[in-house]
Amino acid sequence: MLETTHFTDIDDISASELDRVLTRAADIKSGADETQLPRATLAMLFEKPSTRTRVSFETGMTQLGGHALFLGPEDIQLGHGEPLSDTARVLGRYGDAIMVRLFKHDDLLEIAEHSEAPVINGLTDDAHPCQTLADLLTIREHVGEFDEVQAAWVGDGNNVGQSFVLGCAMAGIDLTVATPPDYAMDDEVIARAAELGEPPKVTTNPDEAIADADVVYTDVWISMGQESQRHEKLQAFEGFQLNEDFLADTDAKVMHCLPAHRGEEITGDVLEGDQSIVWDQAENRLHAQKGLIVELLDK
Repeated sequence: MLETTHFTDIDDISASELDRVLTRAADIKSGADETQLPRATLAMLFEKPSTRTRVSFETGMTQLGGHALFLGPEDIQLGHGEPLSDTARVLGRYGDAIMVRLFKHDDLLEIAEHSEAPVINGLTDDAHPCQTLADLLTIREHVGEFDEVQAAWVGDGNNVGQSFVLGCAMAGIDLTVATPPDYAMDDEVIARAAELGEPPKVTTNPDEAIADADVVYTDVWISMGQESQRHEKLQAFEGFQLNEDFLADTDAKVMHCLPAHRGEEITGDVLEGDQSIVWDQAENRLHAQKGLIVELLDK
C-alpha cells in the first residue's frame, strides 16, 4: 500500500511509489496482475462534467470486482445543502474511497481532511494527477525509460500542465515548458518541481521547446469556465498550435489529454496522424487509475 492516505496531487506519493503505481498499472493492463477488490465501493463526486474520468473510474471499479457510485451536481449539493466536512465524514464511512472532480482545490483538501477513506483527485482547477499517471504510463510504453526522455509542454499553464510538470520532475523526464508570457505555469509549481527533481526549462518560444523532444504535449487553451476569455486567449496563443507545419521537423509523439478543440490548440490531421498517441493515452486513464486504486486499497 501507499504511505499516503489521499491522492490530491501527484507529489502526494514518492518517486518510488509513483514507479510502483505505474508498474502495477502496466501489469494490470497486460493481465500479469489479476488483483481484485471484491465489494469495494468508490463514491464519485462531480461538480464538473466528464467523459473519460467518469467512464474510466466506473469501468475500472467494475473490472476490479467493486462498484462505483456517481453523484453529480443534481444528486448532491457540495458545500450548499451540507458542509463539505459533513459530506466527507459520511461518504468516508459508507465507501472505501472517494473520487472528486471539483472546481476549487481547497474544497478537495477539505474533503480529504475529514474523510476516513482515501480521497482521489479526479481534477480540480489546480491539478489533475490521475491524468499525469496516464501520461507517464503512455510515455513509458511508447518512448522508453524516463531518464532518456525529452518532453515538451506547449500551450496553457493549466491544471493538467502543472501536474505534468511535477510528475516529470519526479520521474526524471527532461521537460521544456513553452507558454505565452501571461499564461505560464504557477511559480509555486515550478518551485515544487525543483524540490522533487529537475525543474522544467521554461520558454515562451514553442519552436525551442520541441527542438529535441521525444514527446510534445498540449491541452485546450480555453478550459471549462474560461469561455469569456476566448477571444483574448486565441490571440495570445497564436503560434502555439500543434499542426503539420509546426511538427514538420520532428518525429516526436504527440499527446493531448482530451477533449480536443480541433483547429485551436491542435489540428485534426495531427490528432489523427501517425505521431499521435492520444488514444492510447486516453485508454491508459483506465489502467493507471486501476493501479492507483489497488495500491491505495489492497490490504
